[in-house]
Amino acid sequence: MSSAYPHPIIAREGWPFLAVSVLAAFAVGAIAGWGWSAPLWLWTLFVLQFFRDPARPVPGGPKDVLSPADGRIVAIQKTRDPYVDREALKISVFMNVFNVHSNRSPVDGEVKGRWYHAGSFLNAALDKASLENERNAVWLRTPLGQDVTCVQVAGLIARRILCYAKEGDRLARGQRYGFIRFGSRVDVYLPPGARAKVTIGDKVSAASTILAELE
Repeated sequence: MSSAYPHPIIAREGWPFLAVSVLAAFAVGAIAGWGWSAPLWLWTLFVLQFFRDPARPVPGGPKDVLSPADGRIVAIQKTRDPYVDREALKISVFMNVFNVHSNRSPVDGEVKGRWYHAGSFLNAALDKASLENERNAVWLRTPLGQDVTCVQVAGLIARRILCYAKEGDRLARGQRYGFIRFGSRVDVYLPPGARAKVTIGDKVSAASTILAELE
């Protein structure tokens, strides 16, 4: 997997949607008049903002855990990591349709495992969505031997989880590795000794907000 992703303003996942939106708006405008195409141009603006993919600075050091997504913190709790089967600190980020939906690696690490689970499409802000909704988990092991699990969770209207990381890949902190379309959530399971640097309700940005510090 490439260690760097070019940041072309609009995420590559949005190019087909943007092309269809622009062509439809032009077609309706040319046939029926530009006033009739106004709703389609508004939809095109929504597509532009949804699929924006800005480059981000990567702060902190190797023990700092970065946010994998833009959004709001909805959970910070001690729990059990169901993927690596260990006690963990879970921090959850909820994304609404106005957030950037590009997902970034929270730590430097090797992908030790990846699991996909089909499921429901509950409101991703609900805690039970972590275990009941469609989801994709990536298990990372840092150079210091610590395990971090990052889980993309589909939401109420999200219908596509995209993950480009494969077992054996090495991801850098802040590296783009996936995308979730139309509202969702990302859970991060950390070693139990990790110290949270955010509180519930905080707004965070992928790759540029520090969620926690590892021991």
